[in-house]
Amino acid sequence: MSYLDATNDLYREAALTPDVGLCCTTNPIWQFPGLSIPKIMQEMNYGCGSTVSAQDLVNNPKVLYVGVGGGMELLQFSYFSRQKGGVTGVDVVDEMLEASKKNFKIAEQENDWFKSEYINLVKGDALNLPIPDGSIDVAAQNCLFNIFKAEDLKKAVAEMYRVLKPHGRLVMSDPTCEQPMNETLRNDDRLRALCLSGSIPIKDYIKVLTDAGFGTIEVRARKSYRVLSPNHYPTDELIFIESIEIAAIKDPMPKDGPCIFTGKTAIYYGDEEYFDDKNGHVLMQNQPLAVCDKTASALQGSNSQIHISDSTWHYNGGGCC
Repeated sequence: MSYLDATNDLYREAALTPDVGLCCTTNPIWQFPGLSIPKIMQEMNYGCGSTVSAQDLVNNPKVLYVGVGGGMELLQFSYFSRQKGGVTGVDVVDEMLEASKKNFKIAEQENDWFKSEYINLVKGDALNLPIPDGSIDVAAQNCLFNIFKAEDLKKAVAEMYRVLKPHGRLVMSDPTCEQPMNETLRNDDRLRALCLSGSIPIKDYIKVLTDAGFGTIEVRARKSYRVLSPNHYPTDELIFIESIEIAAIKDPMPKDGPCIFTGKTAIYYGDEEYFDDKNGHVLMQNQPLAVCDKTASALQGSNSQIHISDSTWHYNGGGCC
């Protein structure tokens, strides 16, 4: 049995018998005016963060969500795309699709505005999405891609890139790990399915996205997730796992490489009213400006009176690259 089969079996069981906290942290449930999240959806929230952000969801976007879980984020996305088939949910597990379908009927009873027809549930594989090229404004996945091994991860990201429109957004939440893991952990299919042993460093995760062609990367959140300890897992040392929330934007790739925002800020504190680096970046005196890592490095080398902050791993728009 392959690791993907083991993953499907695990989530088949989770669809039939909801398992609170199966693989992920307890997260605040985003509430919007007039939106009620059914309890069963909260119990089946098998994500490690959130992929729903109002800044991504203007003008009734066409949304794709891969790995439907209990349907909670599909419901949240439909709040911003109230049109028939405005949101498409894809999953390879029949039982999870059926559970979500039932949960949407409950959501209809709790939300006057919601109709199940807003969401189109489709059986499909993240490695071969049943979605036309260039048809999606916002694609999302929550705590799924970390399960994939290296070559499958590349395929899954390439599929998301394929279905997105130009300047479309891939919004993701996944566990990451900056420490090496032993082969016993890496090859444990159940731990991989539980979103633990497939975690890779943030730098490697971002490289998969930029290698696929995404020209802009936004790291929006980074937080603690799990600890693998010797008394519970086959490891000789404590291994710390975090979760990150990232948006990868299908912008053209700049000639000098991708724009990666990790929450760095530039502040010019010189005597002039402003500093202009003649490359499109103007810093007003003592005013913070969010910058991508590439621009941060260039500015730091261009003027000794510019302060560049460390990465906060929390970027929410604005600034320049």
